[in-house]
Amino acid sequence: MTTLKYLQAYPQALQDQVRQLIDRGQLADYLAQRYPDRHAVQSDKALYAYATALKQEHLRNAPNIDKVLFDNRLDLTHRALGLHTAVSRVQGGKLKAKKEIRIAALFKDAAPQFLKMIVVHELAHLKEADHNKAFYQLCEYMQPGYHQLEFDLRVYLTYRDLPQPT
Repeated sequence: MTTLKYLQAYPQALQDQVRQLIDRGQLADYLAQRYPDRHAVQSDKALYAYATALKQEHLRNAPNIDKVLFDNRLDLTHRALGLHTAVSRVQGGKLKAKKEIRIAALFKDAAPQFLKMIVVHELAHLKEADHNKAFYQLCEYMQPGYHQLEFDLRVYLTYRDLPQPT
């Protein structure tokens, strides 16, 4: 039985459905049908503009973001698809806190819905530090259908881990 490391928290019935798609060789088709497009956000500058626009639309009172970038060092071995950090620096006797968001570079080639889901997730951390009920309500507010997208993103990551035909 295939271990689905990204889907372990989901009910067994859902995991079994994904296993059936894998066994039949239909997982790629499922993803391509649901998410046929790739986004056009390819540079750090474009990603910053994208994240800032989402923040302005949904979180006007949240702290400003100082940096948003694709990070080649973030990968699934660190269990991080995105990171939000507050970097504190001393500048001229004052302590400055810079808010940064880093998105795993694997999302350069992902569906636009997956990129938005990751950016929304990291933006929600500006208001809610923990993954609690309020955090997920905020994610759902910024991106309706967030929970389905998170599940499908985990299915996509599962697909990426499968041996690909040569």
